[in-house]
Amino acid sequence: MTARSARLGVTQHAKSYTDNLQLRSRKEQTQGGIDDSEEENEEGREEDIDPALEPPLPQNFETLEGDESALNQHTQGRSKWLPTSMSQSPLLRSSSGQDASVYESIASQGENTGQSTARARPKRMRRHRSSLESTLAGGVGFPARRGSEDIAPLLNNDDWDEEVIVNLDSESASFSDDDPLDNSPYPQVRASVSPTDNIGLSISTPRMWILSLMFALLGSATNLFFSLRYPSVAITPVIALVLVHPLGRIWDLTFKRDDDPQESFENGVLTRNSSETQVDKSNFPLRRLRLWLGQGRWNEKEHACVYISSNVSFGFAFATDVIVEQTQFYHQDVGMIYQLLLTISTQVLGYAFAGLTRRYLVRPPSMIWPGTLMSTAMFTTMHRSENKEANGWRISRWRFFIYVWLGAFCWYFLPGLLMPALSYFSVITWFAPKNVVVANLFGVASGLGLFPMTFDWAQIAYIGSPLLTPWWAAANVVGGLAIVMWIVAPILYYRNALYSSFMPILSSAVFDNTGKPYDVTKVLTPDFLFDREAYEKYSPVYLPITYVLSYAVQFASLSALVTHTVCWHGKDIWEQTKQSFNHNDSQSKGEYQHTDSSSSKTRDADAGSRPRAQPSSKPATTTGEDIHSRLMQRYDDAPMIWYLMTFVAMLAIGIFVVDYPVHLPWYGLLLALGITTVMFLPVAIIMAITNQHSSLYLICQLICGYVFPGRPVANMVFVTYCYISSAQGIKFSSDLKLGHYMHIPPRLLFAVQMVATLVSSLTQVGVLNWMFVNVQGICTPEAINGFNCPIARVHFNGSILWGLIGPQRFFGEGGLYRNLIWAFLIGAIAPPSVWLVWRRTKRNMLRKISFPVLFGSLSWIPPATGLNFSIWALVCFTFNYVVRRRAPAWWGKYTMTMSAALDSGLAFSLVVIFFGFIYPGWMENFKWWGTEVYKQGCDWQACSYKTVAPGEHFGPPQ
Repeated sequence: MTARSARLGVTQHAKSYTDNLQLRSRKEQTQGGIDDSEEENEEGREEDIDPALEPPLPQNFETLEGDESALNQHTQGRSKWLPTSMSQSPLLRSSSGQDASVYESIASQGENTGQSTARARPKRMRRHRSSLESTLAGGVGFPARRGSEDIAPLLNNDDWDEEVIVNLDSESASFSDDDPLDNSPYPQVRASVSPTDNIGLSISTPRMWILSLMFALLGSATNLFFSLRYPSVAITPVIALVLVHPLGRIWDLTFKRDDDPQESFENGVLTRNSSETQVDKSNFPLRRLRLWLGQGRWNEKEHACVYISSNVSFGFAFATDVIVEQTQFYHQDVGMIYQLLLTISTQVLGYAFAGLTRRYLVRPPSMIWPGTLMSTAMFTTMHRSENKEANGWRISRWRFFIYVWLGAFCWYFLPGLLMPALSYFSVITWFAPKNVVVANLFGVASGLGLFPMTFDWAQIAYIGSPLLTPWWAAANVVGGLAIVMWIVAPILYYRNALYSSFMPILSSAVFDNTGKPYDVTKVLTPDFLFDREAYEKYSPVYLPITYVLSYAVQFASLSALVTHTVCWHGKDIWEQTKQSFNHNDSQSKGEYQHTDSSSSKTRDADAGSRPRAQPSSKPATTTGEDIHSRLMQRYDDAPMIWYLMTFVAMLAIGIFVVDYPVHLPWYGLLLALGITTVMFLPVAIIMAITNQHSSLYLICQLICGYVFPGRPVANMVFVTYCYISSAQGIKFSSDLKLGHYMHIPPRLLFAVQMVATLVSSLTQVGVLNWMFVNVQGICTPEAINGFNCPIARVHFNGSILWGLIGPQRFFGEGGLYRNLIWAFLIGAIAPPSVWLVWRRTKRNMLRKISFPVLFGSLSWIPPATGLNFSIWALVCFTFNYVVRRRAPAWWGKYTMTMSAALDSGLAFSLVVIFFGFIYPGWMENFKWWGTEVYKQGCDWQACSYKTVAPGEHFGPPQ
């Protein structure tokens, strides 16, 4: 940061700090003092701060910005109570090193908090609640209960039902003034997001754009490539968050020089005068290029922009699955123009929904979006240079990342190439390869995975990294797995319920009445419509028992989400939703302004009570704004017309796409977008408050199946526009909130998101068509290296069930699977039943039961197997419960880094193995016991418990 940009940030911080002092002074004068009787009744009242620790601010503080030496001299020893970002400024950095991260200070004392201070009375301060208390109350850091019996899951408000006693007597518990009086009213936000904005930081630089485009291109291509493989691996945006930081630092070391001309930035963009100065002084083309590439310094705002571009581009586009199903399963010839327009329109429409609802989902402080807080905490941590010891470990995060990455890269050559038996480690079935029951129960390819053992991280992290999932959520998942898949499924299967014994117990395929995979071409007309006569001659569709239960739990999860949210979060949602809709949208550009004194009194009065972690808190600001909304007022907002034009353009493209022979009329597209319009805001509000996403996938499938029966391709396209527009819109809204927290100019954020989305869409369509040509046997069981398109196969089966056959034949009068509709009732009454028992008994364990998580997570089966869930839960328990309790500092410092290293090391190794060994054909004749043993039994061959004699069939009488 240059001197000018630093002074801009200092002026902003100085004004904020001066207003804070004035607010406290007025409060003290009006209140007079602390009531002694009230202090005796409430343990949490605060004491005066030693004036020696807080020297008065000089009257000429703001004028000191012109004199850097005087300003530095005055600020020596004050950084422990100045705002964090202020104390880190080059003009205000203290030599005493008091600007340590609050997260690291928590981590370093995590073990002692639960033991030595279990019953210690808090030291009382007169100021607002400390950063540590806010961290504990919000679920960020390492909360300690009495005796440290339990560790609460990250950002889970349901667990905060006990008092949190914090020892503030120790020296290590001293806090800075980075939690001002008008900070966010929500403790988890105060703990993770800085309440200051350095307006002089660079954002729109060649470094940011090049890194953003590089990660958008590589991440989207890699994830699309792996999405067609089983077992797969996903390159998550967290990997980009970790990997891009050293690249940004290396970029600065490469292109920055000490004698470079001074730079100044306004709204993240290099000012014109600064740019002209660079050009005038640079007569050599190479130097001019270096100065252009070296604009600004790598900082947290550029880091956040790269992460946001990765977040919107890394997930493979759902439209590519539609293209796979049309070309590989329905054998439809679709052109490149259709593929590009379908992908771009479905991806970008969600951004229009997010932008048009900003005033309700982004600006109000009550819309917290808990999923973004992990990222903001990481930005704060990664842009500090401290490397504190964590439970005896002194190695830095970066060195730890490199070691784990190298280990993951090298190790995967064993299960991924030389000995695949380590991946499909169904060792019990090897002793009885032809035993169907053993294969059903202990198999890992088509079995229930009752023996959770594998040495392949791709199998462990197939449903998501277990290191990033709280143990309470994983316990709900494994509980549902045990009840539904390990108890109910075998009972129904061996009783031949729904004729399931004639099919494998677990498969991603659907079957005909002879036990063979359903041949959909036999019931299609040349125009890809349903042929009723051919269907009656051929066979009804039959589902494996785990497939049946998977649909049942998805039905239950839809209704359970509604009742669970009403019971556990209904009051908070109602109050916060009212505030969102009553929010004043007068976001005029202007200077930062504090809240009034009444707001300060409210905050201070609340801080005076005993520290107690609350499930929710009401906003203290009467205007519906917090400090982040007011800081964002200085930036030009993205005009609403930009989002309206985006919506109109994508709607026109969508109408052109459905005019292609997919048999979906234009009003079908309007119906799909109408469903999204009605449901988007409620679903997004629930996600923003509770961090629970209610999927519209099944609703869209069923509605289209009833309105447009017998049109499978139309069903897929309808679902894509209906479901993906909502899912993408929620993702974009989350990123808009992240940009709001990081104080990124909205217009620049619009450009970052839009460019990344377009680049990823073009990239994924190109990679997909390359794979169609170059991957032998793609989307078939004989595909090389497992590229059998498991996710697309599941969606294809859904198009057969709900698009071709139709919901009427399944759930109508006489339908074989009619009883599945009772799952809606079960899902609806399960959460209220537990809630009523909890209200009567107040058992804390009941608060951790989440039926939406319990039911909804099992929708991964198929294509996931029991092994993917059981080993995932075991690893999650090891790290996020055992390690987190016994070594909280180690867990906080290294766990996320280890997850990123394992995922990225595995992905890179997979690419090297495929393109370096398998694709050239070097491994065609490489066979030995370790490559064949797991293929020689019923587990790999998906044997059924009962078989059909030649010429016969099973099913109800015709």
